[in-house]
Amino acid sequence: MDHPLIDLINARIAAAERDGAFDNLPGAGKPLPDCDDPQNAVLNRILKDNGAVPEAVSLSRELARLRDELRDTADRAERSRIIRDMSLAEARLELARKRR
Repeated sequence: MDHPLIDLINARIAAAERDGAFDNLPGAGKPLPDCDDPQNAVLNRILKDNGAVPEAVSLSRELARLRDELRDTADRAERSRIIRDMSLAEARLELARKRR
C-alpha cells in the first residue's frame, strides 16, 4: 500500500525538477561516497554532523583528560578523587568495548 500522500510528493518532486531546483547541486554528476552501513547512513551522518561519537571514544577522551589533570595536581585529596574517577571511567570503557 502506498503512502497516502505519494501522489502529492511525486507532483512536488516533478515540479521542482521542472523548475530546476535540482540543477547545479554540490556533487552533481559525481559518484556517491562508499558507505559501510547503507541502512543507517542517514543516522550516521546526522550523528557525525552533530559531533556525536561512540561511547568508547568519549570515555577514552575522558580518561586522557583525567590523566592530564592527575599529572598537574599536587593536592592528595584531589588526586584521590581523580584516581577514583579514572577507575570508574576505565570500568565503563571496558564495558562499552565488550558491548560492541
